[in-house]
Amino acid sequence: MEVLTEGSKIPRGSLGVWKLAWPSIITNLFYATSSIIAIKVVGNLGPDAIAAAVTGQRVTFIVQAILTGVLAGSTALIARNWGAKNYAEVSIYFTRTIQLVLFISFITAILIWQFAEPLVRFFGLKGNALYLSTEYLKAISPFFIGFGCVMGLTTGLRGVGDVITPLFIGIIMNIFAVFFMFVFVNGWLGFPEYGVKGAALGNGLSFVIGALLLAVFWLSNQLLVSYSSIFKLDIIRVRNIFKVGLPSALEQIVFQIGITAFLILVALYGTEAYAAYGIGVQILSFSIVIGFGFSIAGATLVGQHLGADDQSQAKRAGWGAMRLSIISMTFFGILIALFAETLSRFMIDNDEVVRLSVIFIWLLGSMQPLMAIEFSLGGSLRGAGDTKTPLVITLTCLLFIRVLLALIFYSLNASIEIIFSTLVADYVVKGFLYIARFRSDRWMNSLKFKGDH
Repeated sequence: MEVLTEGSKIPRGSLGVWKLAWPSIITNLFYATSSIIAIKVVGNLGPDAIAAAVTGQRVTFIVQAILTGVLAGSTALIARNWGAKNYAEVSIYFTRTIQLVLFISFITAILIWQFAEPLVRFFGLKGNALYLSTEYLKAISPFFIGFGCVMGLTTGLRGVGDVITPLFIGIIMNIFAVFFMFVFVNGWLGFPEYGVKGAALGNGLSFVIGALLLAVFWLSNQLLVSYSSIFKLDIIRVRNIFKVGLPSALEQIVFQIGITAFLILVALYGTEAYAAYGIGVQILSFSIVIGFGFSIAGATLVGQHLGADDQSQAKRAGWGAMRLSIISMTFFGILIALFAETLSRFMIDNDEVVRLSVIFIWLLGSMQPLMAIEFSLGGSLRGAGDTKTPLVITLTCLLFIRVLLALIFYSLNASIEIIFSTLVADYVVKGFLYIARFRSDRWMNSLKFKGDH
């Protein structure tokens, strides 16, 4: 893998997309594996324990989504400046990004720790599932500061084309996460047997390790982006990041609200249905994270090519990311669907949970080509600074199609299988809307870049 350095050429076409995508895909596959193991480790403790792990991961995803939204502005601005060879601006925007994520993560950690139980009640959980989920959230919330730091640093690095360092850090973090989860959940090496809480502590410690490693590399100028004082305030650049990233952050908030509403509906059908949803998503995450890899590659290359005033290559990068994403996600989606029952049974030995998990996997697995379009073209649009279009598409499809249909079917006393099927309509409409927007070429002028922000 050839990492971009000052003065090097920006990768072009599908090959360039693949060069930037594969390390991110591998990194995300490690994270998906870690999430699967987290559920498997607590699986022997029963459906309530799995529900707690699913809820904890869902809240973590919400935090990640909000940060990802804000960081979309950082990606666009860092990539544009890198493509225009404004390397001093890159360093400054990189530092402002770290300041933002530290502040947001700190506030988020306090709020989640303080309101853990009401948050879990909002998901519709009761009894032991409520208790275990609350315990999980209180244990992991202080570690969100390290989590945010890792996200900020790795996002900035990917914006300049360095996808190897995030891969290296991601592998180390996930190895430690798996190790600590087994130790703390089962009470190995003389530690208490923490149960579900141990899964939270294991993941949390891995966040801290990743943040410390990246901070050391950055402060010692071992990264492509040089260190710029983190103690300086810069309202103009922070405002620029928010201006570009705010629609994307709102998109992620809308997305998480929609997913949470959908999850609450699922919870009304019982703990088995809730656990099946979580298991199905985790198993399919091996395919889904591939889409994230191409989303990152598309965003980076589109932003860099537009910064270099090369609109033709920016379009090629977006379409190339889409083609490769469709091929890859479809292949893995079919593979996972074929072994859906075996994989579900590996996660939990409960006939009803396994049955519902298999149905969910087949439904969502059939949507992998359309999900690939959303990930790749959505990432390309955000890399160009067009963060408003994904917001509108998400708002339209998730809330007014998937959730609305699910509510209608629930009011008609439809089965949980019918509720699961509403996601099909969501992704069909999304796919058509993203293709139409990218074909229009209007997204290229979304970010008025003048070299110095």
